[in-house]
Amino acid sequence: MQERPIIIFSKSHHNGQEVLIVGFEYNLELKEYVKKFPGIQWSSGLRSFYTLFTREITNSLFQYLRAKNYYIDYSAISNKRKNDRHDGAKKKFVLDANISQDLKKNIKLFREWMQQKRYSLNTINTYESMLLQFFRFKHPKPIHSITETDIIDFNTNYILANRFSYTYQNQAINTIKLFYRDRVNCILIADGLERPKKSKKLPVVLSIDEVKSILASTPNLKHKTLLSLLYSCGLRIGEALGLRVRDIDMKRRFMHVRSAKGSKDRYVPLPERMKALLIEYYSCYEPNDFVFEGQNGGAYSTVSARQVLKRSLLNTGIEKPITLHTLRHSHATHLLENGTDLRYIQELLGHNSAKTTMIYTHVSSTSLDKIKNPFDEFDL
Repeated sequence: MQERPIIIFSKSHHNGQEVLIVGFEYNLELKEYVKKFPGIQWSSGLRSFYTLFTREITNSLFQYLRAKNYYIDYSAISNKRKNDRHDGAKKKFVLDANISQDLKKNIKLFREWMQQKRYSLNTINTYESMLLQFFRFKHPKPIHSITETDIIDFNTNYILANRFSYTYQNQAINTIKLFYRDRVNCILIADGLERPKKSKKLPVVLSIDEVKSILASTPNLKHKTLLSLLYSCGLRIGEALGLRVRDIDMKRRFMHVRSAKGSKDRYVPLPERMKALLIEYYSCYEPNDFVFEGQNGGAYSTVSARQVLKRSLLNTGIEKPITLHTLRHSHATHLLENGTDLRYIQELLGHNSAKTTMIYTHVSSTSLDKIKNPFDEFDL
């Protein structure tokens, strides 16, 4: 099997602008694919492809490349405040592309094991990518010579130095631990290894008027139907794009969400207004298999869905940091504010634990409004 190329993101200045450099060893298939990304150019001086460096463009390009399962090393551009003397962060370590043939073989076998265990494709790709980063960091150390000290070294001088998130740090440790348990049949990481404390961030939530404003700013019927479905049924974007026509029962007004997060199926009720919008959409677009299909068939891409939301937000004046997942958060919060029991919301969203659903009590305006503030009794 042909080895997939490794792509390295870095920053530079070109023609007076800050640009994103897209570096990789020559690969014709990858070269032709990169050339199709909007706004990307070739520079003879830089001897690389480049595009304007913005957060939005970088994220879009990352998702565009990941759609083809390419590996992207973005350690050279991860956010790090300069001259920060309070966090003890070390200079970032940029990985090279080397990895032994023995490791490639073992990672391939580990990927096949995950496929047999029915891990989601997204999880498989993430774990594989993390293993590649770890072993490239420790190159040329052989697989059987790795110790817990190497994990601490990777955690300190790569993950923390590059300011990667709590989630990334914890997932990387779990990935290495699982790999060694399956491939080397050993417990490499002791249970006593310190884990990061999880940050407790509250989700951004839209008001009902803001949701209406976004949908009103989406004239395209297909795009409006997609965003409406995300909000009205509280779906994750992967769940919405994975829906097939056969999964929606118009008569009973239910949809069957298959193999959602955690490989769990669930049924979600379809609001009457959403049913009417879907009927209109079906009549116009006549989807064959997936409810939302791309121009060349198959499921609509996540990158395209993000662009849909981005365009819809332009004319709304909303300045909140909004993603497609914000529509799901808003759906759950509005249900809670309308008096829906948390247990039902948990079932509708497909949460494993009620603790996950409880977060919406912290952002619900109805719950907060019930608090009687003593300042209201002041006579000023």
